[in-house]
Amino acid sequence: MELSSRVQYALLALLELASHYPKDSPLTVSELTASGEIPERYLDQILAVLRRASIVQSLRGAKGGYLLAKEPWQITLLEVFLSLEGSGSGQTQKVSESVTIEKTAVLEIWQEAREASFAVLGKYTLQDLCEQRDLRKQTHPMYYI
Repeated sequence: MELSSRVQYALLALLELASHYPKDSPLTVSELTASGEIPERYLDQILAVLRRASIVQSLRGAKGGYLLAKEPWQITLLEVFLSLEGSGSGQTQKVSESVTIEKTAVLEIWQEAREASFAVLGKYTLQDLCEQRDLRKQTHPMYYI
């Protein structure tokens, strides 16, 4: 299982939204892409998917932007992954293909690996991701001259 750029960008944007969660002021796409790590037009598409999945909410107008739709501890990484990639992601077996013993053995192990990765993603929340980031910031202090 691979972390797609789509999921990675979504998690980076959600991490930024979670950092500002208690505040009622939404963040614009420009503010979310200020670090330069996320292309703005691509993030627009990602946020639209996350909005339809009720992970973020959007506010229109001059003071509009995006907010988390739920508290950070209520949003699992699996929820984000599935909203962007779908539950069928990674399945390559076609119904019309002949199923051999070898293919069955490979697919069973692949399915077990997918289920294990889903279990890990389901165990962690956006809040956990924020805590991991904050912990890493503390262990890597900035030195100024």
